[in-house]
Amino acid sequence: MRRRRTFEDWSLDSFIMLILIVIVIVTLYPFYYILIITFNAGADTTNGGMYFWPRVFTLENYRYFLENPKWIQALGMSLLRTVVGTALGVLFTAMVAYGLAKRDLFFRRGYFLIIVIAMNFSGGLIAFYVVLKSLGLINTFGVYVIPGMLNLFFLLIAISFFQEIPEELGESARMDGASEFRIFVRIVLPVSMPLIATMCLFIGSGHWNSWLDSAYFVQDERLRTLTYRMMQVINQSMVSSANEAAASAASRTKVTPFSVQATAMVVSIVPILGVYPFLQKHFVSGMMLGSVKG
Repeated sequence: MRRRRTFEDWSLDSFIMLILIVIVIVTLYPFYYILIITFNAGADTTNGGMYFWPRVFTLENYRYFLENPKWIQALGMSLLRTVVGTALGVLFTAMVAYGLAKRDLFFRRGYFLIIVIAMNFSGGLIAFYVVLKSLGLINTFGVYVIPGMLNLFFLLIAISFFQEIPEELGESARMDGASEFRIFVRIVLPVSMPLIATMCLFIGSGHWNSWLDSAYFVQDERLRTLTYRMMQVINQSMVSSANEAAASAASRTKVTPFSVQATAMVVSIVPILGVYPFLQKHFVSGMMLGSVKG
C-alpha cells in the first residue's frame, strides 16, 4: 500500500520544486536573453531595460551576419575543422588505444609512461610553436586538426573500453584470415559505439569552441574560425579603428558589435544542439564503460 503523503511531504516536495525552478531559470535565462538580443535592433539594445522579449523586433542582425563574407567564411572554416578534426581525432585515438589494449604488446609499460608524462607536463606555448613551425603547420589548416589527432584523455578511456571486449571475437576473425585492421574496423568499432559517440561529442565540441590556435598560429584571414571572429568583436572596443568601423556599420545597418556577437553565439550553439540529442543515449554508457577498469 502506498503511504499517504503528509503535509511535511508536500512542503518538502514544494520546496525542492521551487529550488529546481530557480536553478532552471538561472541556467536558461542567459541563453534566452542572448536570443532576444539577436531579434532586437542593436541600437535599441544599448539603451537597456529589455528583459523578456524584443522591444524593436528586427532580423537585421541575422541579415548582417549572413551577408558578411567574413562571418560566413569563419562559420564554414569552423564546420570543416570540426568535421575533419573530430573524424581524425576519433579514428587515430581509437587505433592507438586498440594497440595499447593488447596486454602482450612489446614495450607497453614504456608507452604508458610516455602517455602519463605527456598528460602531466607540457613544454609550453613557445616550444609548441617551434614544433609546429618545424613541421610546417603554422598558418595552415593542418594546425587545427593534426595536433589533436591523439587525445590522451580519451586514449586511456578507450584502452579500458577495448580491454572489456571479449578476445574471442578477434581470435575467431583471425582464424578466418582477417587482419588486425580489418578486425578493428569490422568488429571492434561497431561494438564500441557508446565510446565513439562520447569521443565525437567531446572532441567535436573542443574543435568547435577553440579559438586560441587561430589567434596564435594563423595569420591568413581565410583560415579564421567563428569563435576567433567572436573574440575579435569582444576586443573591438579596445581598438579605435575598429570602433569607427563598428559605429559606421551601426549607422547603416542598425546593428552593433554586441548584437552581431550575440547573433554569432546563437549560430554557433545551433550545431551542438542539433548533434547532441543523437549522441545523448550513448553518452553516459560510453563514459561509464570506459571507467570500469583502470
